Amino acid sequence: MKEKLKLLELFLKSSNFDRGIRLGVGIAVPFAVLCFLGYVEYAPAVVVGTFLNAPGDIPGSFKRKINAILVSIGLTMVITAIILFSKPFLPLLVVALLTISFIVSLISVYGFRASLVSFSGLLAMVMAFAIQKETPHEILVQVGLMGVGGLWYLVVSFVFQKLAPVKDQNQLLSDTLLLIGEYLKLRAKLLTGKAKRDEHVKQTFVLQHKINEKHETLREALLTSRKRSGRSHYEEKQLLILLSSIRIFELIEAIHLDYKLIDEVFGKRKEFLKASKKLSKIMGNHLIRLSELLIQKDKIPNKDTLLTALSNTNESITNYVDTVKLPAAREGALMLKNLYDYQEQILQEIKAIRRVMANVKNASVVSLKREDSSHFLTLQEYRLNVLSQNFSLDSTMFRHSLRLTIAIVVAYLIGFLFDIQNSYWILLTIIVIMRPSYGLTKERSKDRIIGTLIGAAFAVSIVLLTQNIVVYSALAFVSMILAFSLIQQNYKYSAALITISIVFVYSVINPNAFEVIQFRVIDTIIGAVIAVVANYLIFPSWEVNNLKQVLLNTLTMNRKYLLATHELYQDINKNNHAYSVARKEAFLAISNLNAAFQRLTQDPKSKQKEFQLIYEIVTLNQTMISAIASIGNFIVSHKTTPASKEFNLLIEKISNTLQFSFDSLAHTEIKQGVAEENSEDAQEKLLGKYHQLSSLRDENIRQGNTELDTETLHELQEAYLMANHLNWLKSLSENLKKATERYRMAIVESE
Repeated sequence: MKEKLKLLELFLKSSNFDRGIRLGVGIAVPFAVLCFLGYVEYAPAVVVGTFLNAPGDIPGSFKRKINAILVSIGLTMVITAIILFSKPFLPLLVVALLTISFIVSLISVYGFRASLVSFSGLLAMVMAFAIQKETPHEILVQVGLMGVGGLWYLVVSFVFQKLAPVKDQNQLLSDTLLLIGEYLKLRAKLLTGKAKRDEHVKQTFVLQHKINEKHETLREALLTSRKRSGRSHYEEKQLLILLSSIRIFELIEAIHLDYKLIDEVFGKRKEFLKASKKLSKIMGNHLIRLSELLIQKDKIPNKDTLLTALSNTNESITNYVDTVKLPAAREGALMLKNLYDYQEQILQEIKAIRRVMANVKNASVVSLKREDSSHFLTLQEYRLNVLSQNFSLDSTMFRHSLRLTIAIVVAYLIGFLFDIQNSYWILLTIIVIMRPSYGLTKERSKDRIIGTLIGAAFAVSIVLLTQNIVVYSALAFVSMILAFSLIQQNYKYSAALITISIVFVYSVINPNAFEVIQFRVIDTIIGAVIAVVANYLIFPSWEVNNLKQVLLNTLTMNRKYLLATHELYQDINKNNHAYSVARKEAFLAISNLNAAFQRLTQDPKSKQKEFQLIYEIVTLNQTMISAIASIGNFIVSHKTTPASKEFNLLIEKISNTLQFSFDSLAHTEIKQGVAEENSEDAQEKLLGKYHQLSSLRDENIRQGNTELDTETLHELQEAYLMANHLNWLKSLSENLKKATERYRMAIVESE
């Protein structure tokens, strides 16, 4: 019960619920005011304008939010006017439907915010069918009042932003820490959970993509505001939490160890890994609790559990050495020590977040320069060439636009020919659930139908209990607020609440509520079926055929990240910024690849060609970026020796192998790389350096010098990590080259 109350509190204090309230105020106030002044006939148009322009009000840059809503207002007004003027003429109306559906849906190529503006435009097109205005004067008044409603919502959004200027960012930070906490706990399972390792790896793909999405939105919200007007104290705190969360995410990525090697080294002695696993779980749970406190404003939990777990992890290394004995224990001890170092750094970042949240003065200083911060923003281009580049059947969004257009026109003609009551509900269902990928459309269709049935069942039970219009109005208003609060979190429940709201709105107008419920269910099912069938049959966009460009981008960014890490090793002070930018771009690229793989898993089994091969490619890229992150993190956090020529040669070899994979897949000219015998000789020399340091350490132990100074330990760690990780990266790059070549022959050349 206590847990449920906590979840309810988090929901009521969330920015998602705040946006639901925002829409409720936007609708209720003008409706009440116009009714009070005796202009009730104008209220529906203003309310519709408010409702249509709410989707663009999402977290991010405030300037971009305003621009999105203004564009949405203009677009919805124009579309509504076109449909209303075209309605008396069927051929003209069909042409308008075709044109608007295609052009407006194609706006989505400009990114997520643009896709919401596109949705507003499509929604306006559908809503226009429900508006009964015939004369030019009535139509122009309707369109003008909708514009007023849109501007009114912009004012409401601005007021709410001023009243709670940090709420959206706090929610994003809370969501990010929650996801990172879950991610850290999931990665802990990989240490010892050999049986379910593949399953856990696939789960990490989903979480990685979600975390990267949150980080991108937070960068836009915090860094653009910082560039525009400087930083307030609270924005400074939020930026500090963001930077720590990015650092934690990188450290977790770097912990992605060679699990096969871990299995070989520890074998049946995996009890020595349990302390590290437990520490990760405790830190993950602590991050989740901190995420809740960003919303709840409660007391920060004690850190003693964290410190005790860290101490136990350190002791487990000593216990391992005492049990296995040196020199046999050295490799395992260095693995445990490297893992401990990562976890200790994660704990330091968690403590930094704790200090910021506890308002400790001078907890940290944000040293990011304004001119540098722009390099961490992924700016969306709004030029016409972006649209022209997507004007091809090779473009996923172009296919989606064609598919959506055909589905909408077919649905309209079905409704027209069979004289279906409120047939525009079919169109509404299509634009709400239809997505570029078949899997997501199918999933949303299922949720939409189930949600509609749940909502209809609830509405029936209320109608059987009472026929009170006041009750209907209250339920319609409350369910609408809750529906828009939940739309991003749980689409099924949101669909149920939207159904309840619509049924009771119509029940206020039409006394026969059962008829409204009946047609709502039937139209939803028809719309969902059309959407799924259209996605399957009309210009289908199977993810396996869309992977090539995503793979090419991932190979490019992984190679840039590798070379940036190489430069970092040469001069950390000069190249640290370039390394950070390359790391961010590589993480985004692998996130997009993970998302594409996730969409692939949602396609029909018959369309998942070479599934295991693609999974192998995704896993190899993921492991490679983690290995590079591990090297980069060691360079940043330790005093290192100068990079050897063997290190440089192996980096060149791995880089060339990645370039070979890219050229092979892209059908470009393949250049000659580093000779294999040279790279193997470099590998042997790097391993030889580690063995030389190990032998020297063994000799010191035999002479009674058992104490290990920090400098010697770091030299051993550096030699071991560089030798093993470069060997690992070389093996990964070669396996990736072979897998990419098989992918090219099996899929790309067969198209």
